[in-house]
Amino acid sequence: MKLRFWGVRGSIPVPGPQTSRYGGNTSCIEVSNDEHVLVLDCGTGARELGHQLLMEGPRRGLDIFFTHLHVDHVFGFPFFGPIFAPSRRINVSVPAHSPDECRDLLARFLNGVNHPLRLHLIPAELRFGNTRPGKKRESGPFLVTPIRLNHPGGSLGYRVTDGKHTVLYLTDTAPLAKVGEGIASGIRPPDHERTVLAEMEGADVVVMDTMFSWEEYLEKMTWGHAYPEYGVALAKAAQVKHLVLFHHAPTSSDEDLDMLARKWDGHTEPTVTLAREGVVIDLEG
Repeated sequence: MKLRFWGVRGSIPVPGPQTSRYGGNTSCIEVSNDEHVLVLDCGTGARELGHQLLMEGPRRGLDIFFTHLHVDHVFGFPFFGPIFAPSRRINVSVPAHSPDECRDLLARFLNGVNHPLRLHLIPAELRFGNTRPGKKRESGPFLVTPIRLNHPGGSLGYRVTDGKHTVLYLTDTAPLAKVGEGIASGIRPPDHERTVLAEMEGADVVVMDTMFSWEEYLEKMTWGHAYPEYGVALAKAAQVKHLVLFHHAPTSSDEDLDMLARKWDGHTEPTVTLAREGVVIDLEG
């Protein structure tokens, strides 16, 4: 079971010399093994992932899970190469009440106006499925559990396990407790925070939205993003092995992220690193 980062940025892609080392593409993560690929979000990072998958051919199953349909998480979908291969069968899952609603929600983006491609003209065979909080889904050899998060318009995180290793993808989300309450304040967590902690318990890797600093969060509490100290507090309480800080702000340069990495370098229980495009975490190694 491997985890690879194809897009780590939040809100808007920011290519250029100031973001070249950590990457400027928006959210896209690959969880895979030798027989199956699970794509979490299709931000602009999905374009390069699609190229890689086309090069290897259709030897593995392919599922896509969207956390939500804000544009930075879906913009790469019409540029994802495998959807143009008529021989491919791709399972596409979106937070929705039914498979038909899942299809309709994506069709609103791929409607010939927001993008020239229309959903019904995609050559690959797309099989739509809806995701709901707590409704477990099998994805090849993986068991996927959707988790309700805290974001304007709604967002789902995903817990992915192969029975030996467990990864959680928690973006986009603000803290699950008010300031002065919950785990980060050393107080018994409210119900929502407790539910997420239970899903995190003992995970090998948790990838979490920590877009803001603490000071920025206090100014933008309603924007739906968290801060590193909150992610660390959750991960420590849940005995997570490795926390990856994710969904970097478009205003954060490589130098800014280097400073953040140095702040958490050497932290244990959990280990804390920053998401960077191209990095692979091999859970078997």
